[in-house]
Amino acid sequence: MGPINYTAVFLGALAFFAVGAAWYSLLFGKAWQRAAGLSAEQLKGASMPMIFGLCFVAELVISWMLGHQIARTSPPPHVIMMFALGFAGALMIPAIAINYLFQRKPLKLFLIDSGHFLVGMAAMGAVHLALY
Repeated sequence: MGPINYTAVFLGALAFFAVGAAWYSLLFGKAWQRAAGLSAEQLKGASMPMIFGLCFVAELVISWMLGHQIARTSPPPHVIMMFALGFAGALMIPAIAINYLFQRKPLKLFLIDSGHFLVGMAAMGAVHLALY
């Protein structure tokens, strides 16, 4: 078992955060807002620094878990991306699906949000791959 690469953890979380910034503004911002049923007033009323800060902390935890798994197993390079995409496909996206099914959220919202997790985890995995 090797050490966790904390630079990869931080930069991996930053990559995931950057994907989210582009995903929910430039790419799918308006579609997400409509599917989530949020008005412009509701979005403006939120404490965005706190939301962004907590989001980044959550992404740090995810990146740390990925880094821990990589350090624990010393996998060949291609397996790092399998870990990253496996986290999204086997854990995160099904968890979102369970919540959205019971909350009767629209399929469009699920596709936008789960797509963010898949692309974000791919970006995070690419950073870990480059730095391990």
